Amino acid sequence: MPVIAIVGAGPGMGLAIARTFGKRGFDVALIARTKDKLDALVDQLGQEGITAAAFPADVMDGPSLTAALEAVTARFGGIDVLEYSPAPHSPVPGFTLAAPSEVTVENLQPQIEYNFYGAVTAARTVLPAMRKARAGTLLFTTGGGSIHPNPMLGNVNAAAAALRNWVLNLHNELAGSGVHAAHVAINTWIGEGGPEGIPAATPGQIAPLYWDLYQHRDQPEAVFNG
Repeated sequence: MPVIAIVGAGPGMGLAIARTFGKRGFDVALIARTKDKLDALVDQLGQEGITAAAFPADVMDGPSLTAALEAVTARFGGIDVLEYSPAPHSPVPGFTLAAPSEVTVENLQPQIEYNFYGAVTAARTVLPAMRKARAGTLLFTTGGGSIHPNPMLGNVNAAAAALRNWVLNLHNELAGSGVHAAHVAINTWIGEGGPEGIPAATPGQIAPLYWDLYQHRDQPEAVFNG
C-alpha cells in the first residue's frame, strides 16, 4: 500500500487530506504534537476503513520530527507522499502577529521555525529514499498571504513566502528525478465562522486539490481561491 505522511495533522485539513488519500488506497501516517488528538483521528479513520497510525512530534523540534518520519518508514515500509501543513490549534510559544513595520527578529523567528524550518527538516528526512526510488511527492501548504500578503500577518506571510519560494525552487531542482514537489496556497477561510465578506470553503472541498497535484505531477503550485 502507498503511504502518505501528514505533518501537522488535525481535525480540519489534515483529516480531509487523510480521507482523500485513504479512500484511494493509501495508508496514513498522522504527525502532530498531541498524541490524544492524533489517536482520536486514527480511530475515526479506522471506522471509515482507512489504515492510519499516530506519530507525535513537534515541527519546531527538528530531531523529534525526523524521528517521527523515520518511525513512519519503519512502521509502513516507506513514505510515498509527504504533506506539510502545520496549523496551530492550540497556543504555540512565541507566536504573535505583527504588521510589516512591527516585525522583529523575535516575532519572526518562531514563524520561520514553524512554517519553513520544519518543512526543510521533513523534506531532508524523506528525500534520500525518494530520490533513490526515483518516485515520491512532496506537498507543502501555506495561506494565500504567501502570494498576496496581508498587513495584519506581516511576520506570518514573510515566513510562508520563504517556504513558497523554497518549494518552487525545489520543484525546479527535482525536475526529471521522479520526485515531484509542489506548493498549495489556500487563499480562503477554512470552515465556518470566518470574517464577513471573506470567501470560505470546507476542508473537504479543498482536499481534492492535493490529490490532483499527486496524480498529475506537473505543476509547481496550486492556489485554492474558494
